[in-house]
Amino acid sequence: MLHSLKNIWRLGVKELWSLWRDPVMLVLIVYTFTASVYTAASAMPETLHHAPIAIVDQDQSPLSARIASAFYPPQFMPPQMLDWQQVDPGMDAGTFTFALTIPPGFQRDVLAGRKAELQLNVDATRMSQAFSGSGYIQQIVLAEINEFTQRHRSASTLPVDLELRARFNPSLNKIWFGGLMQIINNVTLLSIILTGAALIREREHGTIEHLLVMPVTPTEIMLAKVWSMGAVVLVAAGVSLNLVVRGFLQVPIEGSIPLFMAGAALCL
Repeated sequence: MLHSLKNIWRLGVKELWSLWRDPVMLVLIVYTFTASVYTAASAMPETLHHAPIAIVDQDQSPLSARIASAFYPPQFMPPQMLDWQQVDPGMDAGTFTFALTIPPGFQRDVLAGRKAELQLNVDATRMSQAFSGSGYIQQIVLAEINEFTQRHRSASTLPVDLELRARFNPSLNKIWFGGLMQIINNVTLLSIILTGAALIREREHGTIEHLLVMPVTPTEIMLAKVWSMGAVVLVAAGVSLNLVVRGFLQVPIEGSIPLFMAGAALCL
């Protein structure tokens, strides 16, 4: 038993030295637990955040001004008032994601009960904001039109009031959730990649046959690769948790970090 543990330890150390001499894998590890975590958390693909929008107001009416003033942070940036000639160049340059055009006589048609149309141009290359943003804009415009035609803001009172309280993330900041989730995903992903790459590296160097004829069992070879690559992933995850999540992203960690690392080790 002791001899088997020594073989697993020495083979694992050999794997660590092999990984140290592989610059491509080292760059992958650094990127996965630094830039990948930061970009995944800060991109916030699930929510609409500070989306740039432009408005072409050709009606110049109280209703069009009311619609233009309905877009504000944090979902949208303050609207840019443009002429229709500036829409296409601005969309091509990526200056804004949405361009809402209010045609002449829009308020007159709405008050007269005639069919009134608005044009919304969307930069679909920004997929994370295009789909959700189109729905937001439609709801905002319809709400403002209804309140304008009804001359009051409707406020319905429900018989039951539901109070939601977020314990660890009161502001529901997606960055707090995204950074930690990306580390968990990377732990699973990179542990598989590194362990598989260790075996591929043996075939590339022609040493897999040497290992099989040595006085070690296939189980010892497998366990050595698992513990060595798992240790690398565990250390990288701990550094990322403290340097990227707690440092750059300024995410407060309420739970126990040793318990998190113990869970990650158990997963590995």
